[in-house]
Amino acid sequence: MSGQPTEAELLGLVEAFYARVRSDPELGPLFEGHVEDWTEHLERLGAFWSSVMLGSGRYKGNPFAAHLKLRDRLEPALFARWLALWRATAAERFPPEIAAELDARAGRIAVSLQAGLLFRPEGAPSGPEPQRA
Repeated sequence: MSGQPTEAELLGLVEAFYARVRSDPELGPLFEGHVEDWTEHLERLGAFWSSVMLGSGRYKGNPFAAHLKLRDRLEPALFARWLALWRATAAERFPPEIAAELDARAGRIAVSLQAGLLFRPEGAPSGPEPQRA
């Protein structure tokens, strides 16, 4: 392996990682209830990590919008669990320097998603907007 992962290696990482996520007692139910087509999801996430790590530009989605529907079910502990599984999977599949870069980028993404999805101004409701008559 060179100093940079290949597309195939990144897809392998995504597949191995989401196999762990799906069997995880905390994350599994969340993802199983949200992801309708796992083949398509894994391909999309492979494109995402290709864009993140290789600058390929293959990912055309919006990660924030993709997670917005889960906003009321997300909490910091789930992000921490996601990162722990990601870190372990990357460490098993890549040399330390690549695993560290994958971990660092995943950490920045998690911080950004948490800031956008979990931030609630003081006094703001945590759920959907109340219905107005």
